[in-house]
Amino acid sequence: MRYFIELSYNGKNYHGWQIQPDAISVQEKINNALSTVYQKDIQIVGAGRTDTGVHASQMFAHFDIDKLIDDNLEFKLNSILPNDIFIKAIFLVDDEKHARFDALSRSYEYKIWLGRNPFLLDFSWQIHSQKPNVTLMNEAAKLLLDYEDFESFSKVKTNVHTFNCNVTEAFWVQKDNQLTFHISANRFLRNMVRAIVGTLLDVGLEKISISDFKKIIESKNRSNAGLSVPAKGLFLTQIKY
Repeated sequence: MRYFIELSYNGKNYHGWQIQPDAISVQEKINNALSTVYQKDIQIVGAGRTDTGVHASQMFAHFDIDKLIDDNLEFKLNSILPNDIFIKAIFLVDDEKHARFDALSRSYEYKIWLGRNPFLLDFSWQIHSQKPNVTLMNEAAKLLLDYEDFESFSKVKTNVHTFNCNVTEAFWVQKDNQLTFHISANRFLRNMVRAIVGTLLDVGLEKISISDFKKIIESKNRSNAGLSVPAKGLFLTQIKY
């Protein structure tokens, strides 16, 4: 039988979602917790991957087991897992349902704090002295919906068959000192959101024009795009099936 897990996590203490040698990952922690409960090796499959330091307010994963799960499995897992990982729900799905391949879209938010706030240091990138032009940034962000190839914003050394993504929304919202970038797509490339945010900030700070931003997309060259902003401001917020 196949079960889906809905969870959230603070990525500060983890080298991303995916298991890797000599580094602590979210996936490893959940695998270990499930294996401890059932006294057998259980491996979960995530809906995607988040990089080192990136957070998730909603993530899904699936696992297979040959019996019905305990009614209090969520409680058992949460009692084993560290406090920065939280299991929200576990539910039975069809055997063919796949957490990664059946996901229709994924949404991210990137949070910037304009000024200093010691209570948000782990969950936003703080810009102390500059005030970006949000109107210009939103005009540039609209252009993302007109393109499919986002190689300009992809990590250079990445093993993918295509750089094509279908971006369905991309916009900034400012509320007082909180500036949040929202973006949704069917898939994302490694480092893509953080590179887009860094380049849009260059537009907002008038280091480059909206026309320049368009040329950067069309160049398909990562070296033409802006910096990759810090991971701590990035949240995976929603996965739709």
